[in-house]
Amino acid sequence: MFHVEEELKKLPKKPGVYLMHDQADAIIYVGKAINLHSRVRSYFRENIGRGPWIDKMVSQIARFEYIVTDSELEALVLENNLIKEYNPKYNTLLKDGKTYPYIKVTLGEAYPRVLFSRQMKKDKSKYFGPFSSAGAVKDTIELINKLFLLRTCNRNLPGDIGLERPCLNHHIKQCLAPCQGYISQEDYQERVKQAIDFLNGNYQPVMKDLMEKMKTASENLEFEEAAKYRDLLESVRKVSEKQKITDSDQEDKDVIALAKDDRDCVIQVFFVRGGKMIGREHYYMTNVSDLQKGEILQEFIKQFYGGTPFIPRELFVQWDMEEQLLLEDWLTGLRGSRVYIRVPKKGMKEKLVELAANNARLILSQDREKLKREEGRTIGAVKEIAALLGLEHIERMEAFDISNINGFENVGSMVVYEKGKPKKSDYRKFRIKTVTGPDDYACMREVLTRRFTHGLEEANELEQKQIDQEFGSFTKFPDLLLMDGGKGQVNIALEVLEELDIHIPVCGMVKDDFHRTRGLYFRNEELPIDTRSEGFKLITRIQDEAHRFAIEYHRSLHSKGQIKSSLDNIPGVGPARRKALMRHFDSIMDIKEATVEELTQIPEIPQHIAEGIYYFFHNVE
Repeated sequence: MFHVEEELKKLPKKPGVYLMHDQADAIIYVGKAINLHSRVRSYFRENIGRGPWIDKMVSQIARFEYIVTDSELEALVLENNLIKEYNPKYNTLLKDGKTYPYIKVTLGEAYPRVLFSRQMKKDKSKYFGPFSSAGAVKDTIELINKLFLLRTCNRNLPGDIGLERPCLNHHIKQCLAPCQGYISQEDYQERVKQAIDFLNGNYQPVMKDLMEKMKTASENLEFEEAAKYRDLLESVRKVSEKQKITDSDQEDKDVIALAKDDRDCVIQVFFVRGGKMIGREHYYMTNVSDLQKGEILQEFIKQFYGGTPFIPRELFVQWDMEEQLLLEDWLTGLRGSRVYIRVPKKGMKEKLVELAANNARLILSQDREKLKREEGRTIGAVKEIAALLGLEHIERMEAFDISNINGFENVGSMVVYEKGKPKKSDYRKFRIKTVTGPDDYACMREVLTRRFTHGLEEANELEQKQIDQEFGSFTKFPDLLLMDGGKGQVNIALEVLEELDIHIPVCGMVKDDFHRTRGLYFRNEELPIDTRSEGFKLITRIQDEAHRFAIEYHRSLHSKGQIKSSLDNIPGVGPARRKALMRHFDSIMDIKEATVEELTQIPEIPQHIAEGIYYFFHNVE
């Protein structure tokens, strides 16, 4: 048994990392401290203005553990690693899953290549980036190969020289074929050096050379050749224009700024490489309502640079941070050379930080409008449906559908929407066990009975075990049941619920002659619904999703060869004859009741097979 007060007394007055666990033993928060004794004890004092988010976290702490380190820097590294490992609920988390592209020059090879890469490794290659646009990287690589005629193949050179014929690139004059020994290693390496100069931003020698070649070709009336150089020259100009000069010191740096409102925070980063801004990207931070802006910046720097392969020499930020010197030491250790975090106060650097901040504010404003629109499509639509039906509150809705092929192998689907959004983890599939033939009402009765009986059984098991948590998706009943049909389907659902003594509103989605939803059937009345409203659009999405989910399940069974019937057990009836029977008769029941003469009316069924089918059903069953 964990006694908080007793464990608090044991805390050492040393630096380290602490981990908070909830009742289920999940790690819900990871933090670091210069003094574990003081820091961890502070969580269990009376409310001292920590904010509602931290108060909520503290209320869920069942136990804690800690790891002592030799220094605060070690604690910072460990904290960062543990946050990434456990993704704790109450930590400020960086929401980003991207890996940004690099241009890789394979200098470890005798005949280097220029490649696209998503990772920066500690090898003999030279990397340029990261870039924010994969398309721009690919265009630049293509341009470099055209300019310097470098190889793109993966042949092992010089070992494979002369073993195979040159590839198409050589024949279209886009490679000098080092695989054939047509260019010496020294001359090839010189072209690689020129390519690296180009990637470093030295465009003028290339542009001058292309201009001279274009003029010479034009003077010699070689207009096709001149046009080729003209196009290459234009491509170089486009690349050079994308590289905006931001500083004259030619250093690598990242410019970081943020914008924050009551709920959300956007971090804007400008990537500056070799004095040129090569891209920008924005990131979202969660759980920041109780943090100051400097604290948010600290969390971002720790999480972002703990996972990126490249760390620039300088970081420009908006504000001084409490852990600024500590972060500099940590980043220096990761980079292997000195890293500086600066807060520019004047000049171009300050303007660049302000530009990043303006971009962050713009993104936050735009996304707020996007979130409002999304809220209208989801929560707003649910409120419209509740108002139309006269219900006080709807959060969870479940919809059901039945699918079969000519009455064979019925399946059912259950889709779940919470707050207007699909909750796919709660979707369920049903393979009908008690119904033969195309009887949708009977199939729906079985599906609903199984769904709610299962839910009651799980709830009873929870009560017996006195577990205060959700046992499975079936235990949570919907606020509204949506049936893919009108009065008949609704009545089936109401009968099942009444038999199980469950009280849930049931609504039917009534269709017109063109199989489109025209209204809702609720409490023995068809209610018209505005087809332009968000509520109607949500009903349509739910209906389509239930149908899609059922159809996909049916198809998956069929594709796996899992759809079987009584016909599979009849000698002489294979897939072709089974399909013929399914096309001719409406259901398996009709086949059972058919005479030999009726069976032989199908061209694929000869007399002896018809007799075998007839005797199978009448003697076996």
